[in-house]
Amino acid sequence: MLKLSIFVFFLYDNMNSLPKDPMMLMSVINMKLRDFYPSIEDLCDDMDIDRQDLDSILSKAGFEYSREHNRYM
Repeated sequence: MLKLSIFVFFLYDNMNSLPKDPMMLMSVINMKLRDFYPSIEDLCDDMDIDRQDLDSILSKAGFEYSREHNRYM
């Protein structure tokens, strides 16, 4: 699993390379949050992602960020 996580870490390194499908996007973002980032702010800063854009895309698919769980649910 670690090798796959590291591969996905480098495969998706900014918003332009992230999946366009909201379900896949949520999955990749949650995996990155779980394996590499202690907060959504750190992820967005490191990957040069606009947090409002990310929240907008995922909220339209019914997902909200949970600070308590550090993931979109």
